Amino acid sequence: MENTELLQQVTAKAEKWLNGAYNEEAKAEVRRMLEAEDKTELIECFYRDLEFGTGGLRGIMGMGSNRMNIYTVGAATQGLSNYLKREFAGQEISVVVGHDCRNNSRLFAETSANIFSANGIKVYLFESLRPTPEISFAIRHFGCQSGIILTASHNPKEYNGYKAYWNDGAQIIAPHDVNIINEVEKIKGPEEIKFEARPELIQIIGEDVDSVYLEKLKTLFLSPDSIARNKDLKIVFTPIHGTGITLIPRCLKDMGFENVIVVDEQAVISGDFPTVVSPNPEEPAALDMAIRKAKEVDADIVMASDPDADRMGIAVKDDKGEWILVNGNQTCMMFTYYILRRRHELGLLKGKEFMVKTIVTTEIMKDICNHYNTPLLDCYTGFKWIAAEIREREGKEQYIGGGEESYGYLPADFLRDKDAVAACALMAEMTAWAKDNGMSIFELIQEVYLQFGYGKEKGISVVRKGKSGAEEIQQMMKDFRANPPKEIAGSKVVLIKDYQTLVARNVVTGEESKLAFPTTSNVLQYFTEDGTKVSVRPSGTEPKIKFYIEVRGKMESRADFARCEAEATAKVDAVRASLGV
Repeated sequence: MENTELLQQVTAKAEKWLNGAYNEEAKAEVRRMLEAEDKTELIECFYRDLEFGTGGLRGIMGMGSNRMNIYTVGAATQGLSNYLKREFAGQEISVVVGHDCRNNSRLFAETSANIFSANGIKVYLFESLRPTPEISFAIRHFGCQSGIILTASHNPKEYNGYKAYWNDGAQIIAPHDVNIINEVEKIKGPEEIKFEARPELIQIIGEDVDSVYLEKLKTLFLSPDSIARNKDLKIVFTPIHGTGITLIPRCLKDMGFENVIVVDEQAVISGDFPTVVSPNPEEPAALDMAIRKAKEVDADIVMASDPDADRMGIAVKDDKGEWILVNGNQTCMMFTYYILRRRHELGLLKGKEFMVKTIVTTEIMKDICNHYNTPLLDCYTGFKWIAAEIREREGKEQYIGGGEESYGYLPADFLRDKDAVAACALMAEMTAWAKDNGMSIFELIQEVYLQFGYGKEKGISVVRKGKSGAEEIQQMMKDFRANPPKEIAGSKVVLIKDYQTLVARNVVTGEESKLAFPTTSNVLQYFTEDGTKVSVRPSGTEPKIKFYIEVRGKMESRADFARCEAEATAKVDAVRASLGV
């Protein structure tokens, strides 16, 4: 589209805001953009409508159809309300509304609560910011049909978002996701949104849910004696300016840990995230302040939660006393080992338990589960798919843990989203138990590698921007399908899984089998003779194609760790060279 034509369309769209049922603040902002000499901002804000996708809304805050504001949030809430009234016709409908620390999150939460109530829907609105997992818990606790949280997780400060949940406390999946999207798209303007609240339908909640949730977390503990013996464990915690501050220090103290040291500068609740470039525990820089504090106090472990407290990052001391970051795969691996070992020791494995991981998460989890005769299910990336596996087996089998490589873990079945509060509690308990058994967390990681083989994982994102970039990514996926690699880094490919056709092909025998997944997805996986796994998928939200590499090795002793690490790093480089990434 020519720039002139685009500008004409954008201008016409913006002018509708000047004449529509928008407030004066919105109109003044749109007028400013229209009158500006540089039209870049105007085009960015109006060239498309912010889409309500399967994960909800996420975008930069501001005025315009392509921005997060009370009107785009309002349309999402009105569309969701319309769908709930249709789906649960004749029933009393209720929802939970929560929010994180971001700028405008409270405004968007209150706006949403008002709209739900205006539609005759009972609202449980949290009094102030709370962790995402607590919203999931509250939906189940109150028996609600749905719920939302205003959060953009670990995105930059300019962003906000809107996540929608169903009655099981999980993020929405088919068929409800597409049906809700259709309802949201029907809302054509603010005059179709019911903004006028019915206050009698809005109930403020807070401590009444906090205490029940924290009490429930205690049912997960497997080593209370170890906690009692190591109550002086030095735990440094940072909420990175977010919701973790509301519950995580309290949870750890309730467990009996007396030495919880919070990073004060990052305990300040702020949507500007003043002490970090990115409030993401996957980014090493986000843990810098916490590690400095840990060195000062000679801590045992560092824990961090992201702004909406659904993901956890940790740092530990290695065998040289240096602080190192532990990645999401290693965390999942340790949790799997700890939960299964302790349940086995306590006689709590009855044969009905199962665990879940995403397909791109470490295969070491499968080896651990096989050792303890506990099924491990694979699912697509995203916690909604882990939740779907729990829902399918509810009442028949017991979910005891599951996670993903991107720093998310859930050890409980009484909520249905990744949970940094529960993960921090479990990590603290595991640290105490390891200490009881003469190990640090670093030594526990080595212990797992000694028993189940060494593993190293690497995620690579190849960015290809614009229309030509999108086409290039599509072509790359087509090429991988049409001409799959016969070997990777010198090792023969023995198994190929294609989640678009849901077919697994044994390259050696030529046999094909069906992959038992609820829907198709544009993901390819290659498994080689030497245990290497490569997963390839285009990102659903960004102009990139993602490669997930896992290589394996044999570790004979703790002294072998450095050699395994060096060999695995070289192997990852060889895999990258094989794939041309």
